Amino acid sequence: MRRVRYERSGGPEVLFLEEAPVPEPGPGELLVRVEAAGVTLPVVRKVREQREPIALGGEIAGEVVALGAGAHGHAPGDRVTGLVFGHGYADYALLHTAMASPVPDGASAVDAVALVRSGLVAFGALEAARPAPGEAALVTAAASGVGHLAVQLAKTRGAGRVAGVVSDPGKAAFVRGLGADDVITYDRQDWGEPVDYVLDAVGGDLLPSAVKALAPHGRLVAYSSGGGTVAAYDLLVGAKSVIGFQMALIARGRPELYEAWRREVWRLYEAGELRPAVHARFALEDAALAHAAIEGRSNLGKVVLVP
Repeated sequence: MRRVRYERSGGPEVLFLEEAPVPEPGPGELLVRVEAAGVTLPVVRKVREQREPIALGGEIAGEVVALGAGAHGHAPGDRVTGLVFGHGYADYALLHTAMASPVPDGASAVDAVALVRSGLVAFGALEAARPAPGEAALVTAAASGVGHLAVQLAKTRGAGRVAGVVSDPGKAAFVRGLGADDVITYDRQDWGEPVDYVLDAVGGDLLPSAVKALAPHGRLVAYSSGGGTVAAYDLLVGAKSVIGFQMALIARGRPELYEAWRREVWRLYEAGELRPAVHARFALEDAALAHAAIEGRSNLGKVVLVP
């Protein structure tokens, strides 16, 4: 089979395609013929920053072709989607049953990949914000794979106003089409009227600006791998709070909650209330182009590899 790998950290140019044996599923694992694999900013960052190369994991969707010992609840021929922590940029991948979800009839593998992680992260981050009807929301990276779904979910949950923050004013029409009432670029000194909660996918140097955008008693949910530092005094004077959110902890530690969120995300999709946008589909051998699209912040929605 083919898979994408890298041997040294760097930009998209360090990725290469190689031949590898089809893996054997271990206990509790499914061997999946990959039909689509998502490309995410955390993985792109790891390729550039990680000293020791790691397997390119992430969300996949495809067909079950074999089961490991104890892999109950699935059968060959089932269409599944989920998160893999080994090689996901490949023709075949190993998916643990704890991370696997069925793909509903009528949903494409590409839509499944756009929803499985991005939709669940957006939904979970929103849950962590504890939104009340009518509250104002702000979503950073609002045109990204997670952000464009977070904008829609905030509206669905009754936000009185949703502002999206983007890197390029050319993304404004896309974000407004998702339901955003206002679109702001990162370089603006003023991010508009204060909001009750922020869903932040960027972190880093922009984190203080996101905290500043909060109204008194506001909540910021940080689900970015970009890190960042917040001055305690900035939280104190406005009685603001910062909440960390990681989807993997929910999936591993609270599987019943993960499953409930998964069902709700798919329900919203089937009801037409959550529309995943796919920016581009790349062949497996063009993984470097997919990473370049993410690094260049040019994407409007999800970037997907199609083996």
